[in-house]
Formats: sequence, structure tokens, C-alpha cells
Amino acid sequence: MTASPRRKFVAGNWKMNTTRAGAVELARAVAAHMPADRRDVEVLVCPPFPYLLPVGEALRSSAVELGAQNVYYEPPGAFTGEVAVSMLVDTGCRYVILGHSERRHVLGESDEMVGRKVAAAIAGGLEVILCVGELLSEREANRTQAVLNSQLEGGLSQIKEEALEHVTLAYEPVWAIGTGCTASPAQAQESHLHLRKWIETRYNSRRSTALRILYGGSVKADNALELMSQADVDGALVGGASLKADSFLAIVDAAAKTSQR
Repeated sequence: MTASPRRKFVAGNWKMNTTRAGAVELARAVAAHMPADRRDVEVLVCPPFPYLLPVGEALRSSAVELGAQNVYYEPPGAFTGEVAVSMLVDTGCRYVILGHSERRHVLGESDEMVGRKVAAAIAGGLEVILCVGELLSEREANRTQAVLNSQLEGGLSQIKEEALEHVTLAYEPVWAIGTGCTASPAQAQESHLHLRKWIETRYNSRRSTALRILYGGSVKADNALELMSQADVDGALVGGASLKADSFLAIVDAAAKTSQR
């Protein structure tokens, strides 16, 4: 297997979990595994909003990046309960996750809203992880690629070629999130390759080759290596397994192994 020019990337989405003390403890354990000079794999953790500052402090002097799980597209103002891009930047965030299936299917975010958020985040100085993925019913109806196309069209509607360098895609089949089911390596590769070809068609081959595409959906220590060994799988967006340092760091180490091949 020829090594990909794309640096492997493992992101932990803590969702609506942890306490302040638990978040700091977890962040410190991850940071201890990732000294500031480690460059073989990029690592990100995305705690809930209330814990961004203490987690950011716990990550200081390590190679681990800080990210958020959502952001609003308007500048600061009368938007009760929302968080502005400038606020995330002010807390030390470098990344934000947008378009996660739980935001789409539980909280009703449309492709158009996701697109507005992506544009605002990049304009405000954040790197974006844009999530896309199909429901089980959509896969069974052979609509996976059509759904991915629609989500990419909406999510990247305002993104010009030069801004694409601030985007990482995450393919997360909804039927595999938190269910214990995981897309097979072949299924993951097929969808990742489709996403890369879409980027090539919309933008160009240089951008599609450089773009990182993560897999998300019940990623665990025992399946991470095989998933990330696929040619177009550049890392993982990890949910439940990111809440324990041992399991998350095992995935990080699996990513490092694939980057050395």
C-alpha cells in the first residue's frame, strides 16, 4: 500500500457528555499521548460548549487541537442560545463540526442551513468538519450517492475553490452511528471515493486529492486499523469511543500505523 499524501486525522466528538472534571481528565490523558512535536497524525477533541475553556487549558502545550460541535451563522447579536464563530475563535477553537446527522435528523437542520454555517465558520477563521451520510432507508433504496450529492451541494454551496482547503469531510452513515453497526471497509471506501470524485468534478483534481475524508460511525479500536487502511479513508470522526482515553488513543495509534505504510 502506497502512503497517502494526506496526513491522518482523528477527531473525538464528545457530544452531550462529560462533566467539567471528567472532560479535563480526559483531555489531559489525550494530551499526554500527543506531545507538541508529534506530527504523524492530527488529533482533535470537541467537548460540549461549557467545557471548551477548561479543556483548551488542559490541551495547552500538546499537539491536540480544540474544536466545537456546532456554531451559528450570524454575527453576535440577539440569537438566544446560539454561539457565534467569533466566540469559538475567542475560546481557542480551531475546528467546528457541522452538519452532524444528529443536528440534521434530530434537530432539523437543512442542507441550506448547514451551508450557511460552513461559509460563516470559514469566513470567521475556523476549519470545518462537514458531515454527510445516509439513513438506512436511503441506503436500502439505493439512494446513498444521491443523498451525499445533495448534502455536499448544500453544505458547500457558498464555498469557492480556495476556501476548500479549510474543509474536511466526514462520511457518517446514519445507520452506523451509535448502533454498534459499522460500514464495512469496502462500503466506507466506496462512499469516500464517491465524495472525492464529486469534489473533483465540482472543483478539480488537485483539491480532491488534497481533501481529507474521515469515516464516522461506531469506530472502535478493533475496526479502526482496517477502516483507515482504505485508500480514501483519511482518519476517523469518533463518537462513543472518544469518551475513554484508552479506546480513543488506540484509534489514534491505528491512524499513525496506516500513515506509515
